[in-house]
Amino acid sequence: MSASVLYDAPGPKAVVRNRIYAVVGSLAIVALIAVSIMRLADKGHLAPEMWDIFNYAGIRQNIADAVLATLKAFGLAAVGSLVLGVLLAVGRLSDHKPIRWAATTFIELFRSLPLLITIYAIWVGFLTDYSMWALAAGLSVYNGCVQAEVLRAGINSVPKGQSEAAYALGMSKTQVMTTVLMPQAIRSMLPTIISQLVVTLKDTSLGFIILYPELLQTARLIASNTQVNGQYPYVSTIVVIGTIYIAMCLLLSALATWIEKRGRRAKTGIKVAPGVQTADIPTVEDIPGPREGGAGGAGPTVDGAAGTGVRKD
Repeated sequence: MSASVLYDAPGPKAVVRNRIYAVVGSLAIVALIAVSIMRLADKGHLAPEMWDIFNYAGIRQNIADAVLATLKAFGLAAVGSLVLGVLLAVGRLSDHKPIRWAATTFIELFRSLPLLITIYAIWVGFLTDYSMWALAAGLSVYNGCVQAEVLRAGINSVPKGQSEAAYALGMSKTQVMTTVLMPQAIRSMLPTIISQLVVTLKDTSLGFIILYPELLQTARLIASNTQVNGQYPYVSTIVVIGTIYIAMCLLLSALATWIEKRGRRAKTGIKVAPGVQTADIPTVEDIPGPREGGAGGAGPTVDGAAGTGVRKD
């Protein structure tokens, strides 16, 4: 067993001890889940009536509208954060100090502010009557700053020889950034970019603070306005809405995996001309002229005695 970078490889006793800890920990987790289910069942939260509310057409329609509203805000925020991230990354790498300082200040400022405060400030100060745009703008500002740092790290990871070769060919800095550095940075940092988009999707739940009818706000209204057997169905609503969030995030992650695999399968490089075949390349035997032991001794020959195949005049 090879040692890890972080710790040495465990010995036989440590392996047995780790397995015992894993079994005991798993049993403890299973016991906690079982106790939680029993307590919820005793209080009536797992009764069939609590789950039957989702068979009502009105509640289903409310959930469908909430999913659509969530995806709208996410789509706007995703596009806005990526565009803003590219602009801020380019600005932070600019040769002009005012532009670089302005981009750095913007990134550090909005990365330090809590996202909830940013969303609420934009809603109160500028877009009071447009909660969806306020939510999308707040998400775009915060996640755009994070995406800018991701892209900057990707650009800095590209070998400097590529940009130097591009400059040697007479390309401008804009051409080098758009055609050489940025495509490679996006491709190398694609998993991190998609991971941040998943965070953006989950952060749409903060729209409840500005009364935007996204998925979490709709779940709160359903659970607080529907009474079953004298109780409010918070548990069943949380389970259903949480499952929808998990499904959307898994679909987005699957899309990212598909894009990454497709990018790896992309054919790159210089193709060999179809007319050039290996059989068309002449060998030493095909070269005309007398060989070793031939008359006259003129022309190239092959040192067959040494077995090296080296031509000599």
